Amino acid sequence: MITQYKAHPWHGISAGQDAPEVVTAFIEIVPADTVKYEIDKETGYLKIDRPQKFSNAIPTLYGFIPQTYCDERVAEFARSKSGEVLVARGDGDPLDICVLSERSVTHGNIILPAIPIGGFRMIDHGEADDKIIAVMKGDEFYMQWNDVTDCPASYVNRLKHYFLTYKNLPGEEVACQITDVYGREEAYEVIRRSQQDYRDYMSRSLADDYTGNNKLVKT
Repeated sequence: MITQYKAHPWHGISAGQDAPEVVTAFIEIVPADTVKYEIDKETGYLKIDRPQKFSNAIPTLYGFIPQTYCDERVAEFARSKSGEVLVARGDGDPLDICVLSERSVTHGNIILPAIPIGGFRMIDHGEADDKIIAVMKGDEFYMQWNDVTDCPASYVNRLKHYFLTYKNLPGEEVACQITDVYGREEAYEVIRRSQQDYRDYMSRSLADDYTGNNKLVKT
């Protein structure tokens, strides 16, 4: 009898056969969550990263695209688009994704199909930390949005405000900045680059494993 184990959300789930046009999103947190959950890279379980700051709550479903990684290719693209803003590297995490849906989803630790429509080019302490914006596939309301330009400015600003403040206490200097809000085609390019960064990362990890120096997770 073959024993089957739960797939690791980052490594064991595909980004989707139609990526980047339609991607699999692994959802870590939902708007009702009062703490920020994130994937533990080693075990694949959700862990509590920190409590949400005061009344700051994520406006959308939030998670990452499996088998992606923000490293040099993502950073290079951000560097080419960010003018004089310093982009030293990628943030060393899977590519983040916000998924819009009219329907209430009550908990994370799930996967769903999402259609990217744009993204934020966010720089956090000099690291590229892009946020892909997507709509849930089949959503009756949001499926009419094909590009971030279809979103009302107030909705985009709400998302921007969350990401620019979610790590800070009042009075603290903001360390994050959003240099661009980009459309669907640039989102596709960021996803493709993050997939290649992931393949490069795994190739290095396998080479390290062969030499006995493997460190699969970022410390």
